[in-house]
Amino acid sequence: MAALAGCQSSTATGPSARSTTPSTGSPPGSAGDEARLRRKVASLLVVGFRGERVNGNDWIVKAVREGLGGVILFDQDLETRSVRNIRSPAQVTALVKTLKEASPGRLIVSIDQEGGRTSRLKPSNGFPATKSQAEIGAENSPPATREWARGLVASLTEIGVNLNYAPVVDVNINPESRAIGKLDRSFSADPDVVVSNASEEIRAHRAAGVKTSLKHFPGSGSAAGNTDFEVVDVSSTWQRTELEPFQRLIEAGLGDSIMVAHVLNRQLDPTYPASLSRAVVTDLLRGRLGWQGPVVSDDMQAVAITRRHGSSEAVALGLQAGLDLLVFANQQVYDPDIVNKTLDTVVGLIRSGRLTEARIDQSVARVDTLRPKR
Repeated sequence: MAALAGCQSSTATGPSARSTTPSTGSPPGSAGDEARLRRKVASLLVVGFRGERVNGNDWIVKAVREGLGGVILFDQDLETRSVRNIRSPAQVTALVKTLKEASPGRLIVSIDQEGGRTSRLKPSNGFPATKSQAEIGAENSPPATREWARGLVASLTEIGVNLNYAPVVDVNINPESRAIGKLDRSFSADPDVVVSNASEEIRAHRAAGVKTSLKHFPGSGSAAGNTDFEVVDVSSTWQRTELEPFQRLIEAGLGDSIMVAHVLNRQLDPTYPASLSRAVVTDLLRGRLGWQGPVVSDDMQAVAITRRHGSSEAVALGLQAGLDLLVFANQQVYDPDIVNKTLDTVVGLIRSGRLTEARIDQSVARVDTLRPKR
């Protein structure tokens, strides 16, 4: 995320695997066809929720039971300023276990655990303190980075997280950035340092079976503001060197997934922010840089895109641009009906011909590579 607050077995079962099955069993437009399509779309959503514990009557458990692709955990709730999902290791481990048991497939359990200030697991809720990426980059010592990364990953595996929205591979172009630099989220202003340390961090995650997400494509290191709360335009400050960490990590085979930023960058697209831009996601990231894996959205409820486009249109533009996994943090607004609303939107787009089911199938296949093996 912008500072609120990735193989798959061929024998896998569950909603994500079943969703690729052709709809030969139900006539077009039938109730069965509609249910199958909704389940397929649901597998592409990751959603945030309130609660330190959940039961079968909670909306998030019902959504998981019906094929929701994943959840995202937060320590604090942005609106209430109270504990959201994480109070202690034992408590959040039990929470994750309940959610996984409710899922008929292989649930993605995700988090933003970057280290330093952008950590959901920290001493105040019973987890070890961690250095920030800026501190690690300043040391720039492979052994030290490996030790740090293993510590991060140990906390994730302890509670059952299988996707970490990290590392940040933004180049620290603007040290005063309220989104990156001032929060110590970047390894360095030197792309070599960024790539070296991110590589070690990714390898540590992979060794433990945890997927990662390179962020924030095509680079937010020069951004003055935070897209969660405002429209951020980097058109005059973005530099092409900001693509270098993404390109090098892709070429090295070290990408599990890539998160796209909501920044407006008219150097790349004169109209749409990066996350909603086909020129950025499909032409640049998939075309020029050769990325074939899953593309993850930053928070789809972020002000940077909803203020201008509205929630439903942002979803439409994002999928048309090439996003695969749509993340709804449920922090900017809290909407227990966000899953159904999004399913209604996407199914409507398919029925109207604005999106094709084949396009959704592409995303299902890519997102399946992020799911844990049984």
